[in-house]
Amino acid sequence: MFALKREDVDRRTFLGGSDARVVMGRDEGALLRLWREKRGEIEPQDLSGELIVQLGVATEDLNRGWYEKQSGHRVGQVQRRALHASLPWMAATLDGVVEQTGAVFEAKFMLPWSFSEEAAAEKHMAQLQHNMLVVGTRSSVLSIITGGGKWVEITIAADPLYQTVLVAVEKAFWRAVQTGDRPQLWDAEPPKPRIEAVRVVDMSASNAWAEFSALFRTTRSAHLDHERAKAELKALMPEDAKEAVGHGVRGKRSKAGAVSFDVLEVAHAPLQ
Repeated sequence: MFALKREDVDRRTFLGGSDARVVMGRDEGALLRLWREKRGEIEPQDLSGELIVQLGVATEDLNRGWYEKQSGHRVGQVQRRALHASLPWMAATLDGVVEQTGAVFEAKFMLPWSFSEEAAAEKHMAQLQHNMLVVGTRSSVLSIITGGGKWVEITIAADPLYQTVLVAVEKAFWRAVQTGDRPQLWDAEPPKPRIEAVRVVDMSASNAWAEFSALFRTTRSAHLDHERAKAELKALMPEDAKEAVGHGVRGKRSKAGAVSFDVLEVAHAPLQ
């Protein structure tokens, strides 16, 4: 037999936010390992040698402080164990709660290569939705520091439909823990995150931005003239005309009534 720490024994009595990621995920091996951990058949996975995990632990205070400085909000209830009001097996150890808004706060460290806000939000969606359910709030904040020296704040709202699925899947997994039945991999698709724009970015160092900015400026006047010409040509086209041709331009009306224009290589003679 192996000796468990007190916190590991406690974690066997509930599903937390990090567990939600596994239960709602696509890794059957991780799911079975979590099931065996919750049943007390194996020791909890030792993450002390996982550098990325330890970097997240080491930068959590910095992350929280940086968020408070940038947002002007204060994060309280740090590392508080919260329990769901009616589901005793559902709990969360919180990175914090934003005092001004009640939003669940989650601090993460991520590697910079191939980083995107959409992928980050999708990766942590199950944990965020789980923690929002436990706390009973409608919003969450994902505060991310990357190894490239970048800080990102992402606000994610509660998704009632996904949360309904999450509770059903977690309940089935917890039943499997209690009965010993092998859990099923659900592979639930997370909702597409709606990223709230919160940053102002200086693109002066981007050569591609410089190229297309110049093109945008030089073609803007011509574009506005082009759009005005289309509007005027559409107004001039008789309502009962299926097609109008003249001076190298053809207007065509669809069955739905939409009018489109194209340029003719050879100007047509006026129709009689």
